[in-house]
Amino acid sequence: MEQVQIGLYAVVALVALALFFDFLNGFHDAANAIATVVSTGTLKPNQAVALAATFNFIAIGVFGTHVAATVGKGIVDPSIVDHYVVFGALIGAISWNIITWYFGIPSSSSHALIGGIVGATVAKAGTAPLIWAGIGKTVAFIVISPLLGMLLGSVMMLIVSHAFFRATPTKVDRWFRRFQIVSASAYSLGHGGNDAQKTIGIIWLLLITTGHMGSNDPLPSWVIIACYSAIGFGTLFGGWRIVKTMGQGITKLRPYSAFCADSGGALTLYLASWLGVPVSTTHTITGAIVGVGSSRRFSAVRWGIAGSIVWAWVLTIPCSALIAAIAWWIGHQIL
Repeated sequence: MEQVQIGLYAVVALVALALFFDFLNGFHDAANAIATVVSTGTLKPNQAVALAATFNFIAIGVFGTHVAATVGKGIVDPSIVDHYVVFGALIGAISWNIITWYFGIPSSSSHALIGGIVGATVAKAGTAPLIWAGIGKTVAFIVISPLLGMLLGSVMMLIVSHAFFRATPTKVDRWFRRFQIVSASAYSLGHGGNDAQKTIGIIWLLLITTGHMGSNDPLPSWVIIACYSAIGFGTLFGGWRIVKTMGQGITKLRPYSAFCADSGGALTLYLASWLGVPVSTTHTITGAIVGVGSSRRFSAVRWGIAGSIVWAWVLTIPCSALIAAIAWWIGHQIL
């Protein structure tokens, strides 16, 4: 891989920018992990974000770096990447996260970063460096992850409904308030395991292209620790504008249905992380919530809200790519 000559201060600044994106990822996507447990009243907001942040960080010892490798080497040809591309990609992703957070739209931080990488790369060298197999796998999971979350959420609802058919509503509510803490923890573990790796991948790529590590060198432990810490810290602050949309905007959740949604979403994230696919935690939990709602009855889902969320999904990659392309040009003027 061709190495880029760049001052240490610029590398440090870009690493800091990547960690800021990681922080925003946790901040923006905290709602995905805590909205269900907060909206049902099982935990208070501060308790929920503390729980989610803890399991975001614990994921450091559970998942490998398959997703990081996909982001760092599987989306675009690493030889074309320089500090301008990294800058553009991060600004594109950060900008889209801030825009969607401001309007309370649960969009995907993951796909904003992918769109940013693609947009900055195309601005520099056209479409030739794009690795279509990796992009195709990521785009495919825009559809697969919510459908799989929906399926698993629905299956969990059927299992729970059958197992607790004779139980009183009070007993079911009491038990699933406890179970929901377990499922929210499991989902937060999957959130940290999949999403922190995306920032690990971009920093990994930056260090290689600037000559601070070789392409075959082991990933520095400080990168892993810093990224998991940043996403956990972001989650601790919580993206409260999105909690209401995810928690009760799509469908009304009870402790047992929230447990099923979190469990279905967690299983989907574990599978994606194992396959090395950078999926959207937003897509996954939204699909699971729709699944548990529609398993009760079709009209239980507010399809208008769900449809507006889908539009945000469709726009994420092209909008973040456009912003990244502009940021790539700006980067040439200031870096």
